[in-house]
Amino acid sequence: MNTKRSSFTGKVGFVLAAAGSAVGLGNIWRFPYLAAKYGGGIFLLIYIILAITFGFALMVGEISLGRKTGLSAIGAFEKLNKKFKFLGYLVALVPIIIFPYYSVIGGWVTKYLVAFASGEAQAAAGDDYFGNFISNPTEPVIWFLVFIAVTAAVVFLGVEKGIERVSKIMMPILVVLTVFIAVYVLFLPGALDGLLYYVTPDFSKFSVNTVLGALGQLFYSMSLAMGIMITYGSYMKKSVNVESSVRQIEIFDTGIAFLAGLMIIPAVFSFSGGDEAALKAGPGLMFGMLPKVFQSIPGGAIIGAVFFLLVLFAALTSAISLMEAIVSILRDKFKMGRKLACVIVLIGSILLGLLSTLGYSLWSGVKIIDMQFLDFFDFISNSVLMPIVAFLTCVFIGFIIKPKAIIDEVEETSKFKGKGLFSVVIKYVAPILIVAILVSSVLNAFGIISI
Repeated sequence: MNTKRSSFTGKVGFVLAAAGSAVGLGNIWRFPYLAAKYGGGIFLLIYIILAITFGFALMVGEISLGRKTGLSAIGAFEKLNKKFKFLGYLVALVPIIIFPYYSVIGGWVTKYLVAFASGEAQAAAGDDYFGNFISNPTEPVIWFLVFIAVTAAVVFLGVEKGIERVSKIMMPILVVLTVFIAVYVLFLPGALDGLLYYVTPDFSKFSVNTVLGALGQLFYSMSLAMGIMITYGSYMKKSVNVESSVRQIEIFDTGIAFLAGLMIIPAVFSFSGGDEAALKAGPGLMFGMLPKVFQSIPGGAIIGAVFFLLVLFAALTSAISLMEAIVSILRDKFKMGRKLACVIVLIGSILLGLLSTLGYSLWSGVKIIDMQFLDFFDFISNSVLMPIVAFLTCVFIGFIIKPKAIIDEVEETSKFKGKGLFSVVIKYVAPILIVAILVSSVLNAFGIISI
């Protein structure tokens, strides 16, 4: 049985794979509707500031933990301090919970791509199309199975032949498609007003909730506190510069998120005649509003198909990294081969994913703390577990193994220029902000406050 540790071929492979993990539905689906909700330009400014400070420190820490130990989450924490073995298990829970419901949403994206590509654009723009689709007990399951099967096939092939090769193809295509659609949208009537709303900071719209919203998005968007960056770090060669790799991943990730907002917000402004209320569609902005936008413009069916192809690529690269994180944990923990680990993860994820997809149809009457299965899994993973994991990771790096352990790992390749910023953020700034996210998210979920 071959359990030899895989590795990326070099820096380009690592950066594209890690950026592919970071660039997902969080960038293209979630970022634009949060930017719209929290005032456009001011949200964008705060997000960028947090990405180059908070996000930088956490990503450097996680990648370095993986490379230093050569292990995925459970093994990495246990190897450096046996008392923190429990943290590895907490980290492992995050992708186990996220991957199945993420694949359900990936199935939705696949459905919309096929709808636009097969001439159903007008139907997809209907008010009841999305609701009717997800409430159907059969069709969403089929698309979920298609999406998760494609994801599993890539992970089955391994790090170099599967993940790295697919990332090298998909990431450049994704960037080209994003730029193309963003430029196209900006020439629509009324799109300029949307552009100004999106890029001009209005400090009167600044609030604590804006900061918390941007910070929460950062976890989701940059694949932090999921064990993914620890896993990918464990595949990283010692010759690869950690600091510059993280900066490049951040540029990819933030750049795609920015372009996604540039696609969606001006398009909605154009379609709605400049009505900011149209931006308040929330999570349904992409599935509910954008098909109407595409339907209303010349060549909209083609543009819609290209857009959902882009979203599918983004969803796949992130789903691949989520599954790989779980597979890597199984391989490290139980010394099993990749193929067996993939089969176990696939079967378990399908069973869990069925809860999320049938939660809108056959089991729509079953709720947990007044949430559908998918919403509950999203809440537990993103609003509870990920902040807890991030907080404990900061404590682990800042006060148990100390920042010097990470700095030394980074400096095995070259001088760590941002080590001062890293130390301050990981020990003091990040833990305070993370606790604020956790408390506000839980209070919001139970209706005590509104964010």
